[in-house]
Amino acid sequence: MTIITSRDHPIIKQLIKLEGSTQYRNKSGLTLLDGIHLIQIYCSVVGMPENLIVSECYLEGGENKRFLNILFGNKTPKITIVSDALFRTVSPVKTPTGILALITIPALRKEVTIGKEIFSVLLEAIQDPGNLGSILRSAAAANAEDVYLSQQCADAWSPKTLRAAMGAHFFLRIHENCDLQQIAKQFPGTVIATSIQASKNLFDVSLAGSVAFIFGNEGAGLSKEMIQTADENISIPMPGKTESLNAAAAAAICFFEKVRQNRLAAMPPGNGT
Repeated sequence: MTIITSRDHPIIKQLIKLEGSTQYRNKSGLTLLDGIHLIQIYCSVVGMPENLIVSECYLEGGENKRFLNILFGNKTPKITIVSDALFRTVSPVKTPTGILALITIPALRKEVTIGKEIFSVLLEAIQDPGNLGSILRSAAAANAEDVYLSQQCADAWSPKTLRAAMGAHFFLRIHENCDLQQIAKQFPGTVIATSIQASKNLFDVSLAGSVAFIFGNEGAGLSKEMIQTADENISIPMPGKTESLNAAAAAAICFFEKVRQNRLAAMPPGNGT
């Protein structure tokens, strides 16, 4: 196969745009996955990538070739080989893995909510892709289904966010550029805002039934308007000397408190502690 060595090649130009431009990702409906772990999850949940981009040395490894054969079998996607030096240029990470996938951003799956408990997450102006990805990862692990992002949030489908989420995107319905106040008002359950000024304690609030958590900007927290929209305003107890938690850490604590309460509620009487 031909090895691409020129930065002026159309595929290379496309990869550079996809790595750096939210506008181009939105317009094209495409994005990049870095590393075999994300590619493997995408293949198992969504399907075949548009194109695999591999470095020259990646295919020299017999183990890598065998793994690709196991992963794709007889339905191998298009493979583009680029020189090692050029791959370092297009890779979204400082230490390239040697393999990227060009994928179509999945369409939202249909919602089935009749008679079903709803667990949603609303994010207002989360601006760090790493934080956003970590929140998505925790949300998927805790079995949330819908995540709503305000217009000021980081791009959910940027390579940085995808790496931080470790495949969580493909188990969630992610809604971008949302009117969070309207969504909170229409939510058929309890809407819970998180704020360090809140008088109520997370561990003293019932999280039974349909719940939507709202989390705010890493520095400024939630806007006054979003706090006023919520049914409950809670804080996370912090007996130590720090004043606040990272947004992703706070979200994970809230999600898994709901998991804990749901588990206790499902236990037969006398079996809980």
